[in-house]
Amino acid sequence: MSSTALYNDQGGAETAVEAGQESTSSTGAAFGLFSADFKKNEDLKEMLESNKESHKLEAMKRIVGLIAKGKNASELFPAVVKNVASKNIELKKLVYVYLVRYAEEQQDLALLSISTFQRALKDPNQFIRASALRVLSSIRVPIIVPIMMLAIKEASTDLSPYVRKTSAHAIQKLYSLDPDQKEQLIEVIEKLLKDKSTLVAGSVVMAFEEVCPDRIDLIHKNYRKLCNLLVDVEEWGQVVIISMLTRYARTQFINPWKEDGLDENNETAFYDSDSERNQTEAKPYIMDPDHRLLLRNTKPLLQSRNTAVVMSVAQLYWHLAPKHEVSVVTKSLVRLLRSHREVQFIVLQNIATMSIQRKGMFEPFMKSFYVRSTDPTNIKTLKLEILTNLANEANISTILREFQTYVKSQDKEFAAATIQAIGRCATNISEVADTCLNGLVQLLSNRDETVVAESVVVIKKLLQTQPSQHSEIIKHMAKLFDNITVPMARASILWLIGEYCEKVPKIAPDVLRKMAKTFTTEEDIVKLQTVNLAAKLYLTNSKQTKLLTQYILNLGKYDQNYDIRDRTRFIRQLIVPSEKSSALNKYARRILLASKPAPVLESAFKDRDRYQLGTLSHSLNIKATGYQELCDWPTIAPDASVRNVEIIEPVNEWVPKAGKSKQRKSEKFYSDEEEDRDEAGSESSSTEDSSSSSSEESDDESAEESSKESDKSSSASEKTSSESEANSSETDSEPKHKQKSKRIKEAATECSSEESSSGTESDTDGSSDEEMKPAPIKTNNVTSKSKVQVKPKKEASLLDLDDFSQTSINTSKPSVVSQSLLSDLKGLSLSNVPSAMQVTTSSFSPVKTYDLLHHMSAKGLAAKYHFPRQPCLYQPCMVAVQVILTNCSDHNLEEIHIGDRIPASLNIHCFNTIERLEPGAAVTVSMGIDFSDSTQAANFQLCTKSDKFNVSIQPVVGELLTPSTMTEEDFCMEQRKLLGMNETSATITMATANTSRLAINKEILSVANVGVVSSTQNDMYRFAGKAVSSGALVLVSLSLQQSPTALLTINTEKSVMASMLLRDLKQALVQA
Repeated sequence: MSSTALYNDQGGAETAVEAGQESTSSTGAAFGLFSADFKKNEDLKEMLESNKESHKLEAMKRIVGLIAKGKNASELFPAVVKNVASKNIELKKLVYVYLVRYAEEQQDLALLSISTFQRALKDPNQFIRASALRVLSSIRVPIIVPIMMLAIKEASTDLSPYVRKTSAHAIQKLYSLDPDQKEQLIEVIEKLLKDKSTLVAGSVVMAFEEVCPDRIDLIHKNYRKLCNLLVDVEEWGQVVIISMLTRYARTQFINPWKEDGLDENNETAFYDSDSERNQTEAKPYIMDPDHRLLLRNTKPLLQSRNTAVVMSVAQLYWHLAPKHEVSVVTKSLVRLLRSHREVQFIVLQNIATMSIQRKGMFEPFMKSFYVRSTDPTNIKTLKLEILTNLANEANISTILREFQTYVKSQDKEFAAATIQAIGRCATNISEVADTCLNGLVQLLSNRDETVVAESVVVIKKLLQTQPSQHSEIIKHMAKLFDNITVPMARASILWLIGEYCEKVPKIAPDVLRKMAKTFTTEEDIVKLQTVNLAAKLYLTNSKQTKLLTQYILNLGKYDQNYDIRDRTRFIRQLIVPSEKSSALNKYARRILLASKPAPVLESAFKDRDRYQLGTLSHSLNIKATGYQELCDWPTIAPDASVRNVEIIEPVNEWVPKAGKSKQRKSEKFYSDEEEDRDEAGSESSSTEDSSSSSSEESDDESAEESSKESDKSSSASEKTSSESEANSSETDSEPKHKQKSKRIKEAATECSSEESSSGTESDTDGSSDEEMKPAPIKTNNVTSKSKVQVKPKKEASLLDLDDFSQTSINTSKPSVVSQSLLSDLKGLSLSNVPSAMQVTTSSFSPVKTYDLLHHMSAKGLAAKYHFPRQPCLYQPCMVAVQVILTNCSDHNLEEIHIGDRIPASLNIHCFNTIERLEPGAAVTVSMGIDFSDSTQAANFQLCTKSDKFNVSIQPVVGELLTPSTMTEEDFCMEQRKLLGMNETSATITMATANTSRLAINKEILSVANVGVVSSTQNDMYRFAGKAVSSGALVLVSLSLQQSPTALLTINTEKSVMASMLLRDLKQALVQA
């Protein structure tokens, strides 16, 4: 089935869902139009459990349609995962699409099917192999890292480029899960970089950028190939490759911008001596052919319909091309302005940066940046910025006419930005300074306060350039002072009057008089400028303003704002003569009336060129996480021979697979019948795991031999191929199940020492390494046993887990799903939990069991629960809970599962649906509940096929902790940090039986899941733990005083948890 047909089927599924999900199925599950949502899902479950492939296929189409619409279909995971081993190719594809979406959320169920995924890696269909690898890499559990690594290595040598592309995607997922695998992943990346398929190129370069972006040496031999493949790569891959090649070129080629400077130097050299001219001509700039190859092969991509590709090529030319060639990207960038708003915003940001340095590029297209009435404010502001950057003596009149229209805009933010742009034009072009200033003065009579305020601020900056010529403007602004209410505008006028008070000697004192009346009601910024104005007038016109100044200083002395009080005290000491300030008073005029430099009005995009164009850092004007800076051009060009590739190498890399490898197969490994099958080109032989694995290993061997015969170029590929040759020669000399066992052992050796040592603790690991016996996690049913015994002969995995379809319950053996996982994964860290949280389980003896559901009220279903005090496998913030389900009735109970949660946002990791529980049988299942460090009960429904029962799990505060190990010194240091409100203590009178060290430890550990801290003091007992959800430290200390009294202290940030824990501990220690 082609991928196009798959998408068409999915589209049909969406149409079916829209038409009505209440449609009846032929299985007899007919529901009314007004049925509830869960009944629709029940319909899908019945279709998935049907014996007819057509019903299952229709159900999967509807489920994928739900996912495409963004609806949650996670509760269907158990029913879907049963079909993972289906022989129907179309159904298997849809199941894998579902599993990729939900494998990370339902990790325990996905782990149960891991052997099926491994078998699918050998499937003849390339899409099934790729989908299996995609699902396998989506399971975020560290224990399967060795399995993922083996799968990626095998997939990287697959004959299908689609599978190799998927292996490149899996590299990034594995690296994020376990960065320690970096060196092995680099070997795989090096092999995939040599791939000639355009389907693989983009994905492997993305993996290179994620795992080892600093390993430039891996690109040398593949640089020219990537440049030539660039046009044929998919658009996403083009963006990634162009970004990588931009960084590569900045490290390998010299600066091409010197070429523009040589022309000027040559003109001046005309008058120099012959020797100097010869020296200048001896070092002309010659562009590296590889540099030119990159520019030439990326230029056609400017015609791409994908805006990201065009933007990538534009930034490449901006950073790498000679200055006179950069203009070729202009038309393509302008074309992108016809796209969506989001695209316009990013493109305009980059054009704004470009237009600052090279105005000539976009000047012919100035009309494309005129603002339209339908543009949003952010687009208008960027176009305004670009028009201001493009302004010069020739086009300023046209631009100012546009600005006059923009000022009248109803968008106040845009109008204010336009006034600032007019001020920048007046600063940059002196010929129009007077015109701009007069226009701004006219805006002072505008009815809009925002426009008037912004005009005042800009006029203030412009007047600083030529204050002597514009005293009339200052007078005009003083007359408008009473009508202006915006604080920044009032403060700007006061600053202007104070700074140039000698130009307006009659108006300034009158303005100060008015300000003295309203001083107490003004904003702080206005008050500060009023104090400054009073001080300046005191120095220049003390006769008229002395009393006013003293009055204002007295008002400021008692102002509520401390900045104003401090400024007032400083001004008083500075300008008023006294014995203490006699020395400072001499310099008052020089300090307050010093000439100020005129402000420089600059573009907000002036300094953005320090970031690479088109990046998130450039858009935000701040260095984003993961941003890689462009290197400076090297002064001396590195050796270009590192990019030379011998012509023989690519021929020998591919051709011998058709001939020599088959000849060697017949010589060493295969029988005549297998040789005939291989030469016939039939893929049916790959249905058996042993033959398919041998053939792939032989392909690796042939590739290794051909590279040896040519010139032994790549040491890494030789190493990998030689290993695969050794493996194939060993495995073919052994029986099938021994071959599988040996492969499992090799995978296990890649794990940590802790992981390998856990084999003695796990029954399943032991059985995998010996005779491939069935793992004793199934019931005593004879049929199910025989099924389990057959499966390991076909396939064996590191976990030796069976298919989900085999989890039916028939006897009272506990731990159908989760207990087997606990035994398999025991001692391994499945999350980012610190080592202190993975310490021993509690050392006290009994585990308290609580009733969850009584069989009398639940039609024969009884449920009890306890807290096993083990790290939760599902999420580190969850508390592990084990539930014991017992069938006390005389009939089978079917489909026992978790139903609705109250509230719905409660984070619970449900146990797998129990298909059948026979009379008298019991089973123990594991759950994970995030109590959020609260003792509030977790309410949910425990459901069977026909009934629902409301149940509640009430956590004990001591079970919300996980033990933590630390030294006595660390304990005391952390305790000192948690004093005051973080400390809760009480004096208790302990029972006589609880005064010994053993009894104290036993009582405290029975209440709280904490770790014992060794103590050098006989009368001091210390215990440490952490809150499971938040990770907050909880320290418990018991200090024995006069017998039998003791001081019990708890230090933690969780005050509510501390008080409840103190109550429980006190009760346990006081009772005999």
